[in-house]
Amino acid sequence: MKGKRQEAILELVKKQEIETQEELAEKLNKAGFAVTQATISRDIRELKLTKIQHGAKQVYAALTENKYSASNKYIDILKHSFVSVDMAQNILVIKTAVGTAMAVATALDSLHWDEIVGSIAGDDTVMCAIRTVEDTKKLVKRLEDILK
Repeated sequence: MKGKRQEAILELVKKQEIETQEELAEKLNKAGFAVTQATISRDIRELKLTKIQHGAKQVYAALTENKYSASNKYIDILKHSFVSVDMAQNILVIKTAVGTAMAVATALDSLHWDEIVGSIAGDDTVMCAIRTVEDTKKLVKRLEDILK
C-alpha cells in the first residue's frame, strides 16, 4: 500500500500544483488512500519532495529523477530562487526568495559538489560550509556562471 501511495504522490506532484500537505492529503483521500498528516509528512521526506517556486506559488516537486534531469531541476531551482551570494572565508551565504531557502539547500546538496561540506537553510538564506577559502571562491564563480 505504501508503494502505491507514494507512486500516487509522485504522479500528483508531477501533474498538479500542490501547495500544502493538506491539499495533498485531500487528493490522496479522494483517490482512495486513507492518509493522515503524519503519513503525508513521512512520505514527503522519504520521497525527497521539496517546494519550488512556480510563478507566485510554492509547490511540491520531486527531485529524484535521472541524474541529468535532476541536475537541470536543481539548477532551475537555483535560478528561480536566487537573490544574491556572498562569502565569509569558507562560508557561502546565499540569499533566496522568501520561503525557498530549503529548496535551494536541497538542490545544492543534491548536486554533490565536492567543495560543499554541508548547508543549513532558513527562510530566505542558505549558509554552506565550504572546505577551503579557495573552494569558496571557485564555488561563487560556478554559481555566478550558472545563474547568468
